[in-house]
Amino acid sequence: MSYEISEEKLREYYQVSLDLVKKCGPLFLEGFQKPKTDYEVKSAFYDLVTVYDRQIEATLAEGLLKAFPESKIIGEEALADAKTQPELTDDPTWIIDPIDGTNNYVRKIPHCCISVGLSINKELVVGIVYNPPANELYSAWQGHGAFLNGQLIQTSNIKVINQAVVGYEISLIVVSKGRDKNVKRLYKLASNATGTRSFGCAALTLCYIAAERCDAYHVENLKPWDLAGGTVILREAGGKVYHTSGSRFDVMKPDCVCTCTEELAKNVIELIEEADRISGYTFV
Repeated sequence: MSYEISEEKLREYYQVSLDLVKKCGPLFLEGFQKPKTDYEVKSAFYDLVTVYDRQIEATLAEGLLKAFPESKIIGEEALADAKTQPELTDDPTWIIDPIDGTNNYVRKIPHCCISVGLSINKELVVGIVYNPPANELYSAWQGHGAFLNGQLIQTSNIKVINQAVVGYEISLIVVSKGRDKNVKRLYKLASNATGTRSFGCAALTLCYIAAERCDAYHVENLKPWDLAGGTVILREAGGKVYHTSGSRFDVMKPDCVCTCTEELAKNVIELIEEADRISGYTFV
């Protein structure tokens, strides 16, 4: 069933979700400002969760379902023990990461955030990314631009990698499967870029491209909630999001290349292809 959504309804989705995310700021800061934030290990020693992840997700899910009972929720913590990948339908679906960058959060590194994305008819249409420690609230809804604390933002116009600052999650190398691929891709991109950054928070890195703080980002092996909100913000700021192969981006299989311009996306994808020829990696 395809949904027909009016401009007024989309604005309501945006405003209600924006207000709910903002209301979670004090709870987020409560955990961040503690001298020590306790955590548990989930699927692997580097996959952490805190009580604040669970409380923020529960608050957002309850508020969104109360306001929009027709919608569904795909949330990181609710699905932590799920054996299967959630299915995205045409229904209005909120894709929630209560704390993206939990490793940063527990270590008091202010690159962490709440991320919420809304998909309707399998298309991302609303994105909210809130970093309370930095007091930075990124937001966007389809066709109306991207904002940082209410001010319009736009990507840079960089078209070649030797003028670009590139984001890459170095921590991905901890996973033995795909390690050689990641090392070679990182080497190829970093050796051609004017600078390389690893922020440890995918949602914020997309927002940093939107706000001209960096220009490109490549990441794989994440989950839908890591990128849903930031994808809307980056696109509305003029940026591009593709699957690593250069094909259409699918938030449910979110291997991606994100850039400020079409030309830079092509440049980054070509370099990844060169790296993959060296490692012998091919897309499955």
